[in-house]
Amino acid sequence: MWNWLLRKKRWEENRKRVALITGASTGLGLALVKELARSGDFHVIATARHSSLHRFKKAGIVENERLWIRPLNVLLKAERDAVIEEANQKLGGIDVLINNAGYCLRGVVEQVNETERLKQIDTNFRAPMALIRGVLPNMRKRRSGHIINISSVGGMMAMPTMAIYSASKFALEGATEALWYEVRPWNIKVCLIQPGFINSESFRNVELTRESRKSLQDKNNPYYYHYNSMAPFIAKMMRLSPSTPEKIARKIHRVIDSKNPPLRVPVTIDATFFGLIRKLLPRRLYHAIMYYSLPRVFRWGEDDHYHMDAEYERQESARKVSSPKIDEAQAPQPPDRSVAVLDDRRPVQTGKGA
Repeated sequence: MWNWLLRKKRWEENRKRVALITGASTGLGLALVKELARSGDFHVIATARHSSLHRFKKAGIVENERLWIRPLNVLLKAERDAVIEEANQKLGGIDVLINNAGYCLRGVVEQVNETERLKQIDTNFRAPMALIRGVLPNMRKRRSGHIINISSVGGMMAMPTMAIYSASKFALEGATEALWYEVRPWNIKVCLIQPGFINSESFRNVELTRESRKSLQDKNNPYYYHYNSMAPFIAKMMRLSPSTPEKIARKIHRVIDSKNPPLRVPVTIDATFFGLIRKLLPRRLYHAIMYYSLPRVFRWGEDDHYHMDAEYERQESARKVSSPKIDEAQAPQPPDRSVAVLDDRRPVQTGKGA
């Protein structure tokens, strides 16, 4: 009995912490895999959808005894359960869960349909909650663990054209804060990582809704300037950002190693800045500043202007087609004062007896 307990204690002391990372084939997820695997302190389980697994090889990530690569579509219960069960059986459970998988849907509220809305919420909120439920029983049993949810500046402040993305991150933040209280008695740490603009190709890949894709190309659409102002602005901010996935991965590594990490951790300069002004400024002033700082905001809502421009161009085109060219010498003389011209095709007599 004592020998068994001694062997178990030694195994636990020598055991590497098991870190499960979702959405690990690109961007911040891939940077986290490299950072934690390089440290030698973790057994890393890098996961991605089947269609994305080839990216690991391209990035030089090869499976070994301390690094597993597993298929995981976070929306599929069977794949979630399989990864967690294997870790429990072979590695003694998951010590660090990093919910990184997610995507950004670009569309104003009016142009997001039910299917698109549910997919965004399912991926960014419901799937992380399901994974947390899967790992918690083992963490509670061992009275230790760390749950890290990758949120966003969009989880502390909403941005136009990304309403449902912000909704998914707001939900993630609220549930994570409640979880922080709930699992504290078992010494389970809970953190929200809040990145802002990241200088990374993968973070520029946003998914457009069916209607927002049309609006981007249609100058007569009432939301044309919303998209064509925000998209270049966000792309520019990402290009100029000094924050890279590698820098943020190092910060997250320090959070994991911290004995008493905070609930919310802003990991980019803009995330820190927006967090401060949101706390310090009166809410009415804060929203006014944010609104008038939006790019080309004074052109938003010019749908009547677009309609009139389009109608004018249509009439001009029709007039050129229907009216033959004539020499100035053959041009008709100005109408008599007794004639009022309603348009250039239909004179109407206004004299007596008209």
